[in-house]
Amino acid sequence: MDHAITFVIATLCVLTICYRFYGVFFVRKVLRADDSEVTPSHTLEDGRNYVPTKKWVTAGQHFAAIAAAGPLVGPVLAAQFGYLPSFLWLLIGCVVGGAVHDTVVLFASMKHQGKSLSEVAKSELGPVAGWCTGLAMLFIITITMAGLSMVVVHALERNAWGTFAVFMTIPIAMALGLYERVTGSSKGATNVGIAAIAASVLVGPYIQGTVLGDWLTLHAETVAIALPIYAFFATALPVWMLLTPRGYLSSFMKIGVFGALIVGVVFINPEIRFPALTDFIYGGGPVLSGPVWPFISITIACGAISGFHAFIGSGTTPKLIDKWSDIRPVAFGGMLAECMVGVMALIAATSLHPADYFAINSAPAAFAALGMNVVDLPRLSQEIGLDLYGRTGGAVTLAVGMTEIFTRIPWFSSLASYFFQFVVMFEAVFILTAVDSGTRVARYLIQDLGGDVYAPLKRLEWVPGSIGASVVACAAWGYLLTSGDINSVWALFGVSNQLMASIGLIIGATIILRLSQKRSYMLTCLVPLAYLFVTVNYAGYWMIANVYLNPLAKGYNVFNAGISIIMLALGVVIMVAALRKWKELLDNISKPGTPTGFVATAAE
Repeated sequence: MDHAITFVIATLCVLTICYRFYGVFFVRKVLRADDSEVTPSHTLEDGRNYVPTKKWVTAGQHFAAIAAAGPLVGPVLAAQFGYLPSFLWLLIGCVVGGAVHDTVVLFASMKHQGKSLSEVAKSELGPVAGWCTGLAMLFIITITMAGLSMVVVHALERNAWGTFAVFMTIPIAMALGLYERVTGSSKGATNVGIAAIAASVLVGPYIQGTVLGDWLTLHAETVAIALPIYAFFATALPVWMLLTPRGYLSSFMKIGVFGALIVGVVFINPEIRFPALTDFIYGGGPVLSGPVWPFISITIACGAISGFHAFIGSGTTPKLIDKWSDIRPVAFGGMLAECMVGVMALIAATSLHPADYFAINSAPAAFAALGMNVVDLPRLSQEIGLDLYGRTGGAVTLAVGMTEIFTRIPWFSSLASYFFQFVVMFEAVFILTAVDSGTRVARYLIQDLGGDVYAPLKRLEWVPGSIGASVVACAAWGYLLTSGDINSVWALFGVSNQLMASIGLIIGATIILRLSQKRSYMLTCLVPLAYLFVTVNYAGYWMIANVYLNPLAKGYNVFNAGISIIMLALGVVIMVAALRKWKELLDNISKPGTPTGFVATAAE
């Protein structure tokens, strides 16, 4: 595989066949989705949360919610191992695990009236497993915010142009939100908002060298402190004022950039300059310190299988599904589309010369130890107008790779700096949109769990409780953000994210076992679960032993070790509860006359 078009064609063929055949089999045969059964969006329709929605509208909303920075950054970081491990895991992980996970979690939530995964776990596995799932979700969403924010930190540090463009999205989104609130319509305002965002990128060069430009040239530490403070206000503000309008505007950027990248790769057909495998598959590389397994599956989370999707699949989406058959295009198809995004990000990274990739995505001292000589990086730095050396985190590497592809089109050859800053803004806005939503989810979880101890906390409208929970949520992931590097924090995010996916597959296996007497159908969840559970626990152990509790390691952090141990322990408790439940269900199946199918639980 020497050229990108080979990756694109192979990926499209595999994903199309998977959607057409495995998707139909899983939804119709395994889950037995039946359109004669009424969905929760109809039975509980309230015009606010439960709203029957056309399948392609729901599919677009669901994809916009799940496709955040993970499928962009994960493959870029994992490119350290070479293109082959990343490409194989993206395809195999998505087809065997990710598409199944997203579909069965959405199905399980709908069977429980659109409730969250912790409530589903409580109904299916018992109160202990349900409480452990809720606590695990809190840890996972907190770590996710830190991991995603780390990418923004390294994208905006010492970058006044990019910082200005990203900052301007806040007042632009708030203006759109206020306009919609007053007029009840976004007609016309959307176009103005998109134009204003584009103008922010175009104005960027003129602020460099000014007082404003100097003020916006921030060090990484300053950006790391500013992000949790911003998140607090974004969480405290009503959703219509910032979260919803910025997510709405970012969806246009998402579609535009993904589409442009696919078109650019197809027509430019860049050469893949990375080898299939590098010398770093055994660990010790400048980007990731661990070996290719388990860290290929930990680093590339969202493009292959992602537990974060369970928050969406058991949150907004199950309340919108019009018919049960819509699950296939929404959940199964949405995950396959995200895999395609991950492959495109991998292409952008591996089309760079390996020496240039490592010079951008590793610390200067680590790169110097490699003994490599950069090839195109001096030219790229000059064209983009920014020092690109040592900008770890993946975001800058992806922006450089995409810019190199776009500027090979003759009409765009002199626009490298604009393409680069637009991609940086595109990544940062995506991530900050996820941070807005994720921090709010963390606040809800804190209030829900804390409400078991102090009842008023469960009232989301109680101002002292909401403010206090928001402070705790922002302080927790803000500490993680400022206490580690991209290597340790992203690994912590990957372990927690894949642990959440394991929990989703556990619940999915339980639902399938209850629905059908064909025990073999349970393997659709058990096969990816077995791999993922072993991978997650070994990766967690490896990070604890070699990084978090190793005083000589750069990522030494006892707090991170404690979080990892607690998360892994919660996973074991949930697995034990599941094994007991599976034994009970299997015993019932073997008894003559035992009724089959889904049996409503008290929680419903």
